[in-house]
Amino acid sequence: MNAKKVVTLDLDAMCGNLKEDLIRISGKRLLLTGGAGFLGHYFVQAALHWNRQVNVGVSPIRVVVCDSFVRGMPQWLSTLQGDRNLTLVRHDIRHPLPADMGDFEFIVHAASIASPTYYRRDPIGTMDTNVNGLRMLLEYARAQKEKGQPVEGFLFFSSSEIYGDPSSEDIPTPETYRGLVSCTGPRACYDEAKRYGETLCVNFAHQLGIPVKVARPFNNYGPGLKISDRRVIPDFARDIMDGRDIVMLSDGSPRRTFCYAADAVTGYYKILTKGHPGEAYNIGVEEPEISMADLAEKLASLARALFGYRGQVIRQASQDTSYLVDNPNRRCPVITKARTHLGYNPSVTLDEGLKRSLIWYNENRQAEDA
Repeated sequence: MNAKKVVTLDLDAMCGNLKEDLIRISGKRLLLTGGAGFLGHYFVQAALHWNRQVNVGVSPIRVVVCDSFVRGMPQWLSTLQGDRNLTLVRHDIRHPLPADMGDFEFIVHAASIASPTYYRRDPIGTMDTNVNGLRMLLEYARAQKEKGQPVEGFLFFSSSEIYGDPSSEDIPTPETYRGLVSCTGPRACYDEAKRYGETLCVNFAHQLGIPVKVARPFNNYGPGLKISDRRVIPDFARDIMDGRDIVMLSDGSPRRTFCYAADAVTGYYKILTKGHPGEAYNIGVEEPEISMADLAEKLASLARALFGYRGQVIRQASQDTSYLVDNPNRRCPVITKARTHLGYNPSVTLDEGLKRSLIWYNENRQAEDA
């Protein structure tokens, strides 16, 4: 098994699970903002993989990636530039949309820094992307409807961070939970922008009939998540690939469930095509809920079997005094709504997903800052 085989295995499974959804998008134009990022990795490649597999007579999905590429263009995307069904547009979504962007039947707004280390460096830019960028795309959808060429599906990527730090009786957390979130803390620029973004979506759906839906990702990981991202799994993977001890910047007690990228993006496609307008969907897995200490040990064990890794897990305090401020102690979703409305059924186990991720990181050890 190598990185290429991991990605091909995932894409084959995604296209098999998304046949009905991808047929609906076939022959249409799909706009993906932030498409050079983690979620774009499988979102873009799944559509192009589908195009290569479909029967004669089925029109391809035409994908337009809109990204500022401020942190460079990832290699996986640059290698796809010759695909005639892929168009790359350099544009900062905080600025007015290009006048010549044309007609899109499907829109996915995934442009946003999602790693706390990086979004706290530019809080205003983070808010602008999630609020002003979203508003301009929603206004575009309104204009398309008024001219008789309505958008058929619109997906906004929110976050499980909108729930804040729920009390134990609200974990696992359903979409009906209203959240316990600081509006002034170091994470507020991201959390509150996502919450306000959801409010925009609900009202554009209800007042104007825009078919916009909301995804709330729960700790997605896997191929495409840069080793430089500074979230927990790529951080641990970087230590492993460098042959040093895994450094854990906490006491290891916070607990999460982790959803593998192929399962997660399958869920996002299903929200785009089947989700109810104005509604939000948790996308993740319900179990196992694992502590950061156990996650580190599990990765170390897998790395020993895969690569002969010899490091240990050690604990250190972060030099960033606000590193753990407002960091939720637990994060675990209820996904009954996604199962019922969308037919969402994540299937990659944590051990298998971590194994595939380590194999991918072994060949993707260098990356620009996330």
